Formats: sequence, structure tokens, C-alpha cells
Amino acid sequence: MTFDAATLTSLRTIKEVRIRAGKARAVVIWVVVAGDAVFVRSVRGPKGRWYVSTRGDGRAVLEIGDQEHAVRATPVTDPAVLEAVSQVFLTKYATSPYAKSMVSPDVVPTTLRIDPA
Repeated sequence: MTFDAATLTSLRTIKEVRIRAGKARAVVIWVVVAGDAVFVRSVRGPKGRWYVSTRGDGRAVLEIGDQEHAVRATPVTDPAVLEAVSQVFLTKYATSPYAKSMVSPDVVPTTLRIDPA
């Protein structure tokens, strides 16, 4: 199952979304679309609270504007996919001084594919 075309279009352009996992409050994160798949990473690496919670059971809520989407998160390990996602992060957030941190060795392994639940 993938997101509908309108949601994918929105996620390609919107700079920030919020993610909520478990009982924690929503946290602002960056999101990218590579092909027709949605990906997120933890800028804090594997210690990011939302990442730890989401990775635990694979469930979260993605807030896109005023819409909430129940999602499933799947860890990504394929090197080609990780590289493609890194390139999209660098392109989409090229004007941010933090873009390079999203492709650092401790952050790349936190790549999660996000799909509707």
C-alpha cells in the first residue's frame, strides 16, 4: 500500500512534517519521496526518541499539515535505496546548512520507509 498521488505530491514539496509514535508528542522531521516511496531519517541518529519508538513496533502517525495518517515504518538496508534517499535529501534540502547531517554515517542507518497503515 502506498500513499495516494495527492499526498505524494505534497510530501515532495513540503519541507517539514510531524511524526508521533506511542504516547510521545509529535516531533518535526524532514521527509522525502524517492520514486513513489516515502522516507524519513532521525537527525539524532539511532538515539532519536521518535525513531526508537517508531522502530520498536513500526507504528506511528505522520502529520502532514492538518491531516493525520496512521503509518507503518520499515527499516531500509538496501545500499542502493539508501544512496537514492540520500541524494533526494541533499537535493530537497540543499539550501539548509543541516542537509549534510542527514547523510552522515550515523544518520543513514536510521532510514525508514513510511507507508500507510
